[in-house]
Amino acid sequence: MSDLTRSGAVGEPVSTGSAGAPSAFLEVRDLRIHFPTEDGIVKSVDGLSFQLERGKTLGIVGESGSGKSVTSLGIMGLHTVGQYGRGKARISGELWLDGKELLTADPDEVRRLRGREMAMIFQDPLSAMHPYYTVGHQIVEAYRVHNDVDKKTARKRAVELLDRVGIPQPDKRVDDYPHQFSGGMRQRAMIAMALVNNPELLIADEPTTALDVTVQAQILDLIRDLQKEFGSAVIIITHDLGVVAELADDILVMYGGRCVERGPAEKVFYEPQHPYTWGLLGSMPRIDRDQTDRLIPVKGSPPSLINVPSGCAFNPRCPYADVPKDGITRTERPELRQVAEGHLSACHMSQEERTRIWTEEIAPKL
Repeated sequence: MSDLTRSGAVGEPVSTGSAGAPSAFLEVRDLRIHFPTEDGIVKSVDGLSFQLERGKTLGIVGESGSGKSVTSLGIMGLHTVGQYGRGKARISGELWLDGKELLTADPDEVRRLRGREMAMIFQDPLSAMHPYYTVGHQIVEAYRVHNDVDKKTARKRAVELLDRVGIPQPDKRVDDYPHQFSGGMRQRAMIAMALVNNPELLIADEPTTALDVTVQAQILDLIRDLQKEFGSAVIIITHDLGVVAELADDILVMYGGRCVERGPAEKVFYEPQHPYTWGLLGSMPRIDRDQTDRLIPVKGSPPSLINVPSGCAFNPRCPYADVPKDGITRTERPELRQVAEGHLSACHMSQEERTRIWTEEIAPKL
């Protein structure tokens, strides 16, 4: 994933083609998704920008309520959009997929792209799949929507995909209902449905939630193998840094609806530049070294997205909020700034001070 911001401004695009079309396969520019409520505006996503190339995997991590799933639904065009009314989203910014701008596109065009060029593995396959139709029927329907084929051909394709994702006896299980599948098998069936049209963009929202560790490893291996086979761009959305360590080429850390750090996975894991990322790493179990102390939780609670703290949203929970920052006030919002090639962070502390704290205080404890 190439740099989105060389100068540090969050919404500033990199080199683009004619009429502002980006060179990257997927580019999100200054995306904002707000929901009006009786208590105020919920700023679920508030100025998010990133790029993703074909064949690459981006991991989006953060606590519950940070805006990860809302972002994925926005890319897929699954929000009910409107200026007023409960549950209706106000969306602004730009979403470019393979040179096509999705936010201003006709809804019918986005619907045609959904399932064919972009697909999503939902967090809970039991609720995402229709309980009254067989698994095979739903995969067949997803295939025939985008391909002019008869039911027999589509059924053969469904059996082929179920076999590809590791469902035993796929020619028989194709006629089972979702409740007849185990959790891991439902997730595999959801992956088969998402991949039935060979999409170029696959979004996996918490693909291993509520699965035991053995099945988790199988699902992650499956996604990796299928990506190599189809050459898809993949977005993995999770709160589990162990998952993105397995798959991601690049990592985007979200907090309070915004990106606080983004960069190559190796940089984010071994040279993180934001206190929130330090907190996530400290709360992650490790099996590659002796662990004598308890895990270090991120103290406090995520902010309300209606009343996001002024300045840095992480300020109330940050143990380094009082570190001198050259006269910068608490009400000034930090912007993403480049700290290394392709590595950006939004923190008021100087890079030298962050490096010192990580090297001397944080890393030795992990």
